[in-house]
Amino acid sequence: MRPAYLTDQALEDFIRLALAEDIGEGDHSTLGAVPADKISQTRLLVKDNGLLAGVDLAEKIFYTVDSALTITRYKNDGDPIQKGDVAFVVEGKAQSILMAERLVLNCMQRMSGIATYTHRLCKLIEGIGAQLMDTRKTTPNFRLPEKWAVFIGGGKNHRYALYDMVMLKDNHIDMAGGIRAAIERTKQYLEDKNKDLRIEVETRNLCEVEEVLAVGGIDVIMLDNMSIADMTKAVKLINGRYKTEASGGITEATLRTVAECGVDYISVGALTHSVKSLDLSLKVIS
Repeated sequence: MRPAYLTDQALEDFIRLALAEDIGEGDHSTLGAVPADKISQTRLLVKDNGLLAGVDLAEKIFYTVDSALTITRYKNDGDPIQKGDVAFVVEGKAQSILMAERLVLNCMQRMSGIATYTHRLCKLIEGIGAQLMDTRKTTPNFRLPEKWAVFIGGGKNHRYALYDMVMLKDNHIDMAGGIRAAIERTKQYLEDKNKDLRIEVETRNLCEVEEVLAVGGIDVIMLDNMSIADMTKAVKLINGRYKTEASGGITEATLRTVAECGVDYISVGALTHSVKSLDLSLKVIS
């Protein structure tokens, strides 16, 4: 099952804008050098070890450029890959393949890097019960593939954007005049607008956790940049009344220790903002 944000329209819009950015009025290198009737075969060659992501998207990109292209898959999204593997072969008009090439590679290389890192971190907390989540720390206009890659890698997507969940962070709380004011104003706003959205509240210390518990009526309490000791105390204090999310400065080295505090979710911005792309290339067969 795909995430809700992966609608046909969202995918079409992403591909259309990305192709317009890259091709513009025309790929003059290809149009000038390659005969219009030239038919070619190319293969997607894997040059790194990891987890593959972006095959479904690549297929849609190729078919958007030229519906007559044919793609033979040897690997699918979420499959482990090793250097030397061939993920797929695409055949058809050479001009069409070349026009789609860079967008396909840009998407697949970054998505595979994100999926690989997400999978690695998920393995570190396997069996504990906490779920690894992404954040909104994504590349502008590239959020859809990045969130999708986290999903493929086994992570949980947090809210997709500002409109599908309420998250009251420190600045919201400070500007609203405190935790109680922020929560109560938000609940009234949602009632007035007839919106049924989950509410998450960021807390920075145990006193703020107690404030949130006193007000109530929310869904998730974020434990932001807390020490392991305070996080453990906060989870006991909350005692299952609300879901808990650990956030802030969590690294590969500290991830499992954080998970052992008993939190439900752990958000890691580095899943999308600090990942090295996997090396993939499209090579001509004939």
